[in-house]
Parts: sequence; C-alpha cells; structure tokens
Amino acid sequence: MLGWDYSREFKCLANQRITDRLVRGSRDLNVVVIGTGYVGLVTGAVFADLGNDVVCVDKDSLKIEDLERGKMPIFEPGLEEMVKRNHADARLHFTTELKSAVQGGEVLFIAVPTPSKGDGGSDLSAVREVATGIARAMNGYKVVVNKSTVPVGTGDLVRRIISEHKVWSGEFDVVSNPEFLREGSAIQDTLRPDRIVIGAPSKSVAMTLLELYAPLERPMLITDVESAEIIKYASNCFLAARISFINLVADLCEQAGADVLQVAKGMGYDQRIGPQFLDAGLGFGGSCFPKDLESLIHTMRKYSIDPVLLEAAWKINQERVPRFFRKMTAVLGELEGKTIALLGLAFKPNTDDIRKAKAMELLKLLLDSGATVRAYDPQAMPRARELYPAVQYCDSVYEAATGADALVVATEWNEFRHMNLRRIRDVMRVPILFDPRNIYYSERYQKMGFVYHGMGRKAANSVQ
Repeated sequence: MLGWDYSREFKCLANQRITDRLVRGSRDLNVVVIGTGYVGLVTGAVFADLGNDVVCVDKDSLKIEDLERGKMPIFEPGLEEMVKRNHADARLHFTTELKSAVQGGEVLFIAVPTPSKGDGGSDLSAVREVATGIARAMNGYKVVVNKSTVPVGTGDLVRRIISEHKVWSGEFDVVSNPEFLREGSAIQDTLRPDRIVIGAPSKSVAMTLLELYAPLERPMLITDVESAEIIKYASNCFLAARISFINLVADLCEQAGADVLQVAKGMGYDQRIGPQFLDAGLGFGGSCFPKDLESLIHTMRKYSIDPVLLEAAWKINQERVPRFFRKMTAVLGELEGKTIALLGLAFKPNTDDIRKAKAMELLKLLLDSGATVRAYDPQAMPRARELYPAVQYCDSVYEAATGADALVVATEWNEFRHMNLRRIRDVMRVPILFDPRNIYYSERYQKMGFVYHGMGRKAANSVQ
C-alpha cells in the first residue's frame, strides 16, 4: 500500500465510477467542508466548481451570514468570483448546522485551525470538537478527511474520538488529505496542484477521494495515513530550511562583499537544487511555515529525535528582522522623531494575511523605537489597523513616502516593483531606500540618487 502511485488503471476506475453516476442520473458527490478559513473556503469553492454539491460549515454565524451575502472573510485572488458563482448556482451552501450537514454528506473534510500551543505543539482542540460533532451526527457510512495540517497520529485520534462518541453502529473511515496551498495563489494551487496526497487505510477508501479529484487530472499518491500526515510537515519544513540556509549565506555575502542574488542564481541553475525558495531577506512568516516548523520540532522531540537542523532553521529565521533593524539604526541613528515609510504589511503579496508577518514584526520595532510610521499595503491595512491604530495608513506608496527619512519595502507586492523613482525621491525628505526583500537593482536606484541598502548584497553599512 505504501507509496502506491495513481496509475492509469485506477484513473480508469475512478472515471468509470463518475460515468456510472451519470448513467444512473445521480448527482456528484455530496461534500461537507467544516471550517471556512483559507483552506476550507477554497477547498469548498473548488469542489463546487467541479460540479459537486458542497456545504461549508462554520460555527461563526457572522462569517456564515457574510458568506451568504457574498462577503469574503479573506482576500484571495479569484475566490470571491468562484464563491458567488457557485452559490448562485446552488452548488455551494453555507451553514452553522453541523448535524444536518454531516447527515447529508458523503465525504466530510475537517479544515479547522490547528494553531501552535505554548510548547510548539499543535492545538487540536478544534479537530477534537469537530470529530465529536461528526460522531454524534453520523447516520450512515462517511469518509472523514483530515484536511487541516495535523501532526502524525491525528488520524488515529480522530478515529478514536468518533468510535467513542458515535451513535450510529455502522462503519466509517478516516483519511489524511493534506493541503499544499500557497496564500495568494490558493485557487490555482487547488486546481493544478503538483501532487495530491491521499493517506487512506485501504485502496477502496482511497477510491472515493480519487473519484472526487479525478477531474483535475493531476498526479496522485496513495499512502498510509501516517505517511500522508508527515509529508505535509516534511515539505513545508524543508522549504523553510532552504530559506534559512540562503539567509545564512546572505549574511556571509554581505560581510565578504559578495551578492546573494548572484549566489542564489548560481545555485538555482543546478538541477539538483533549483531556484525556488532561495530568496534571501527577512525570512519566512505567515500562518504555515512558522507553525509547521514548531510542530515538527515538537513531534520529533516526542519521538526522542534530536531536531537540531530544524532548530537551527528556526533560530536563523527568528534573527532576520532584528538583524535588519540593526542595519537601519546603523544607517539612520536613533529612530525617535524620524519618519519611516513602510511599504507592505502582509506576510506575502496577494493576501491580506498579517499572521506572523515579518513586516508586522518590523513595524512593532519601529514603533517601539519612537519612529513615526507611514504605512501602505494594497490589502492588509484594515487588519493591521486593528492592531496598530497609531500608524499613519496611506492610500498610495507616494503618500507614504512623503516627508519620509527612509523607505522600507517589507512585502514584495508587484506594485512596489514599478514605482515612479523620481516621484518617490522628490517627495522624501531623505532618499534612503531599504530593500530587505531584494526586489530592486541597487545600481539603478543609486543612479537615481537613492542611498540603497539590501540584504546580503554589497553595502557599506553592514552590521553583525
């Protein structure tokens, strides 16, 4: 069973089952997605777009009411249009009633948050609550799918909870189907994933998921449940380690007079390495990489494995913003009384998510230092304003730059790559540009009269 690849044989079987449904005149699968965050809402919308009947469940009644009206709880390119279209076509429904949704569903996806606890482990309280609710509502055979990112062993946990609390005497199965979505491209990542991983107790159970995903015609891998659970963490933590590695190299480049962009490019041409996730700068943030790295470290310790490599990646990442802040103070001196233009607040472009955002970490340091911050982000300002109302939030990059003693590009929005340089320079009080995301050609900006500072690039003001 381990490592069973989705072959032509099983693709034909899955397609045959779809054909049989059409011949019998039955509808496509009835899918229930519990949780309407990034993963749940995107998953539900895409499955509905593929022709399935989908019910999205959330205990937050205000969120459900907003979704019924077409108001999105998150910004994700293409999501609003897909949700509204499928809701209007009666393929996508929203409810707070878990019991009725479970009883009408065939495949039940658990897509609830699993935040970090104080010890780095994953808080599975929401998963436990949903599993208990499913158990008490079940009225027939169900395939329960863990879509949330959960540590190895959670599949067994969900099975035990349902077995202990179920009122129906029949069988059920628990499957792991980890998501590999990137915020900002979640729709495309769902429609065209690199691979679909299905951790199932048997091939017959896996066939239900294969049938659901068959229209995508993407590579599928069937494993046991435990392997699927580890695949998600191993993938994210490997990428996080790559980012920390290139940031460590960037520090060497900066001190030795080299350019990390050239180094990363030279590494990326090696087919064994590739160019992805070799962008030096402020490090990784967001809701996934930091949480998953902490969780895998915690899991390895639980199994008496020394997570020394992961701990090093975590430590390097934690030092990125403080290191950059020291660079700023080395250049600018005391920041109290100075005005800093901060471009970008989200943890990455094309999202309004500020969770664990490096830009927000930098914002706090700037405010604590007494600086006046003029900030602009195309999407994330409403969320940032809830945390830091004293910041001067601006309507454009040019408004933010007006009267600034320095400008910092903390999130690599495409809009920031195409600024009018002369206009920016002319409205700033002092034309100092900090580029910790390394999105600009330093020579061009220096010719325009800017004092330029990147990360891991040749500069006169590098600090330890």
